[in-house]
Amino acid sequence: MRAGMMGNDPQAEAAPEAAQEVRRRRVFYIPGYDPIHPRRYRELYRKEGAAQARISGYEIALTPGAGGGNYGWQVAARIDGAEVAAEVEVLVWSDIVRDSMSTSIPATYLQLIRTAWEYIATGALRRLMRLRKGPVIAALYPVGMLLGQLVLALLLLWAMVSAAGLLRPWLGVLADIGGLVAGAVAAIWLLRWFKARDGKLFAYYLMHDYAYSAQHRGANPPELEARMASFSDAIADALSDDVDEVLVVGHSSGAHLAVSILSDLFRDGRVPVHGPRLAFLSLGQVVPMVSFLRDAWRLRADLAFLSARDDLTWVDVTAPGDGCAFALCDPVSVSGVAPENKRWPLVFSAQFTRALSPERWKALRWRFFRLHFQYLCAFDAPRDYDYFQITAGPLSLASRYAGRPPSASRIDVAVSKFTSTSP
Repeated sequence: MRAGMMGNDPQAEAAPEAAQEVRRRRVFYIPGYDPIHPRRYRELYRKEGAAQARISGYEIALTPGAGGGNYGWQVAARIDGAEVAAEVEVLVWSDIVRDSMSTSIPATYLQLIRTAWEYIATGALRRLMRLRKGPVIAALYPVGMLLGQLVLALLLLWAMVSAAGLLRPWLGVLADIGGLVAGAVAAIWLLRWFKARDGKLFAYYLMHDYAYSAQHRGANPPELEARMASFSDAIADALSDDVDEVLVVGHSSGAHLAVSILSDLFRDGRVPVHGPRLAFLSLGQVVPMVSFLRDAWRLRADLAFLSARDDLTWVDVTAPGDGCAFALCDPVSVSGVAPENKRWPLVFSAQFTRALSPERWKALRWRFFRLHFQYLCAFDAPRDYDYFQITAGPLSLASRYAGRPPSASRIDVAVSKFTSTSP
């Protein structure tokens, strides 16, 4: 059995540093719903890895990837006297994200109506609110912001029509027509102005994000399924490589993609019995936003299947300080599909408020999107979670957290109304 058993002592710490287990590692990072080029993740790893190395007293350096295939980079690290080489690849679906965001303003408002109906009419939103308020508020934010923008545009239209009415004694019906045309132009201009500044407001971005899952009621769109199949091929190739560990990291929406990708690999017999250790690290997951939808039967089946594997290590790290994630919510249990032999995931907190200094936490506290990426960044008061030691250190994920208990405050009761695992 590759994974260590988790102890019951609430004070237990991660396994102590021992003999080097990993000399070569393949890492596959699956981003969330993000339209940005993957070089962003390389630069984030380079900058934050160097910062964490200075704080924690180890060495880490990046060089360009080997070329061909997926976008990635090479990592050379020296941690606790052990030298480790890691190859990191980003499994890119940003082009699919960009295509889903290329909608007009009217189409976005139609998405708003359809998405709100899917979550509210089915009761999914009400049940999600029983978990964590933060991500639900994040889901309601684009609705409120877009409706607010529409109200302001309509008020501008009304103001222009009313102002033109003052000219009616002299221009007659031409004043009304002119006011209506001018008001419509001004209203459209205002809506376009808001959309052009969505890089700061994030209303359109978040609306497209939630609508992408809701449009198929939790099922994966065909283009995403096809991309996930190619991701499976890449990971399967790595499992036949001469490495010590293959680590899949699913961040945000990428976590639920990873669940299905890994499940497919096991079902298809593509995980060799005597191959590298296989590990899965889910970070800042938002699984319930999808698994609670009525047609997310594939995801629910995959959650149940993966949670019972004894030839996999699955660690789920979130933090209550991340308002965009379902912090400490066991994605299998809350989805109502936990089998009797459930083993995974190990759920614990990255403890932002303790792993970041008071000054750093104060600076980041209200930067919600930045905090959602903190899992991939340096901590100036690190505890037992270190992204760079996990991805480039000498211990496997299984050994690093062998004996590490789950967080006592995790939510692991069934909450979802929809629990079917077949169409």
